[in-house]
Amino acid sequence: MVMDEEQTEAATDRQAQNGDGGATLAREANTRRAELVAELTKEVDALEEPDGAQTDARTAETIKIKALRRYLEEQSLRPYQAELIKMQRYLEETGTRMIILFEGRDAAGKGGTIRRVTRYMNEKHYRVVALGRPTERERTQWFFQKYVQHFPRAGEVVLFDRSWYNRAMVEPVFGFCTEREYKNFMRGVTGFEKDLVRQGTVLIKLYFSVTKDEQNRRFERRKADPLRQWKLSEVDVQAQERWDDFTNVKYEMLKRTHTTHAPWKIIRSNDKHAARLNALKLILNSVPYERLDDSLDFVPSPEIVISGARELEKMEAQRLRSGKFLV
Repeated sequence: MVMDEEQTEAATDRQAQNGDGGATLAREANTRRAELVAELTKEVDALEEPDGAQTDARTAETIKIKALRRYLEEQSLRPYQAELIKMQRYLEETGTRMIILFEGRDAAGKGGTIRRVTRYMNEKHYRVVALGRPTERERTQWFFQKYVQHFPRAGEVVLFDRSWYNRAMVEPVFGFCTEREYKNFMRGVTGFEKDLVRQGTVLIKLYFSVTKDEQNRRFERRKADPLRQWKLSEVDVQAQERWDDFTNVKYEMLKRTHTTHAPWKIIRSNDKHAARLNALKLILNSVPYERLDDSLDFVPSPEIVISGARELEKMEAQRLRSGKFLV
């Protein structure tokens, strides 16, 4: 099986780079990968107890199960990651610019998704931008100025790990901006984005939504894991206490910035793997490139991906029933 997997991965790498004429090879590689994953899934299932419960998390058997599950999840992403390489070539050939915004609550899985999106892409034609707090000089500039300087050139993809929507979410909750600055942003951002799209930039706005309990679980894991402690910030520590405040500004943001030219896509991210897979599908569906393997399922799951308009409806219904937002 190991040899077959190596051959399959090598075939996938070749067909992703070959471009034209690689559709048949892509389908064959993806079909073989699916067969291998199915075989390994059966083996993993056999390691689990009949009732589905796993043994103590400290045992070698459970560690093995978890490792194999993660391996299977990464394998299921590979066909779509190969598609991203083909999509990237389309952007280069057509000179199309793409901006992807990754927004959402702390610990919602934005960074992990960005790593899966860019893992096999051509490093010469994409950039990940994660900006810190504005400097004193930036505070005196036009608000969007520090973001515009990072915008893509023709054929390039720029992924913002948090974006100008900091002014709609984090800054008002923690008092990092004035009420006037917040209102000016909310009035001007839709026109700013409309101009971006009008001039040919593909703008994808993703909001990762996680439940309060799941967010807390992930925070506790970060506290206990030395390899993840660097992810904790002062803002993270207060995220649970200010949960309702973040929910309120989320509602206002969606209500005022979900537009036909720059719509929001909400991704339910309690299941990290499902969130990553569906984010890849959303990105691939944003431009009309020629599929590498058109037999793949490119339709996002309606249980994972929700439009900004639908999310607003859900939030408003919750407020009517219980007196406050719950999402």
